[in-house]
Amino acid sequence: MSLSSSNPMLLYFEDELNAAARLAQAAQLPARMIERHRFPDGEIKLCLPATLPARVLVFRTLNDPNDKLVELLLVAQTARTLGATHLTLVAPYLAYMRQDMAFRPGEAISQRIVGKFLAGLFDAVITVDPHLHRVASLQQAVPLDQAIVLSGAPLLSDWIAAHRHKPLIVGPDEESAQWVARAAARHGFDHAVCRKVRHGDREVEVALPDVVLTGRQVVLLDDVASTGHSVARAAQLLLAAGALSVDVAVTHALFSGDALPIMQDAGIGEVWSTDCIAHPSNVVSMATALAAALAQGQAVLS
Repeated sequence: MSLSSSNPMLLYFEDELNAAARLAQAAQLPARMIERHRFPDGEIKLCLPATLPARVLVFRTLNDPNDKLVELLLVAQTARTLGATHLTLVAPYLAYMRQDMAFRPGEAISQRIVGKFLAGLFDAVITVDPHLHRVASLQQAVPLDQAIVLSGAPLLSDWIAAHRHKPLIVGPDEESAQWVARAAARHGFDHAVCRKVRHGDREVEVALPDVVLTGRQVVLLDDVASTGHSVARAAQLLLAAGALSVDVAVTHALFSGDALPIMQDAGIGEVWSTDCIAHPSNVVSMATALAAALAQGQAVLS
């Protein structure tokens, strides 16, 4: 069955109009907005189209996730009462994937909890570069047969290749190795990975890799940047070790608070990101890649 003959509909929220419109255009999908109202006491009222097709895609990237998870609960259950029999969540950024084990007694393992929550609402989930550390596949975190992972690393690699000559791709920590290797392999870039010791959300120590840095154009690449402290510290060390320039490329531009000024003060030049999270640093769109995955039937067709 083709994507067009299955006649799915894309639902989205007003604050993600631009990203949803890019996906709808790339995938040739009809798109309708979910109306959203917040009451003074904080409760949310949603209104979906009164009639839905059997197959519905819900576009919601899960930065600032807490309200959005409640929205997904309301959307999914309402959509099924309105005729949807197959629901796909398109979440370019998937929250709560970091905490995959309890580091001390009593800690909630949020990856398992949120993953099971989403699996109970949707028949399929498609996301980009989820932050899986001790988990080998998305299916282990979100227990669905159709849990599809795309990567922003190849497209970021294309952008880097067009803007830097023979760059050195460096990961700020060991967890970034998978994305660094993928980006480097696409264009034959040299690559290496730093070692990181974290003492808190904003206190990190970074050890540089044992590679020649003098005169190199370095791009720090990772799946996500939040406070900016890790890449800022790595950039300071790289420049002190002789790097000609240091730029940053990330799939998910969380960039909380004063992250950008922190990175700029550390000597970082350009900051590039995908549009998985809307941000002024977005230079790469994931719409075509998401549409291609949908067209292959990976996330829409049962």
